[in-house]
Amino acid sequence: MTGARIEFEPERPERGLTALVLTVVELLRQLMERQALRRMEHGDLSDQQVEDLGSTLMALEEQMEKLREHFGLTEEDLNLDLGPLGSLLPRD
Repeated sequence: MTGARIEFEPERPERGLTALVLTVVELLRQLMERQALRRMEHGDLSDQQVEDLGSTLMALEEQMEKLREHFGLTEEDLNLDLGPLGSLLPRD
């Protein structure tokens, strides 16, 4: 499934559905991370909020890694190719 479409395998339909759900969760995680960075840069967060947010985002990233491993998916499996628009998930 390298950067193309989410493939639903007839013998393992849960893998395609899991990839789709994890793709949405990963997209939201990355958006939250970027928003947190913008708020930090603008000084909108207290030191405690920055620390809490950092811990939460790290824990979420670890859980995503565990879920990918559990379902046999890679980061690239979650990064859909949107044709002329490029890939769905930006990779830094």
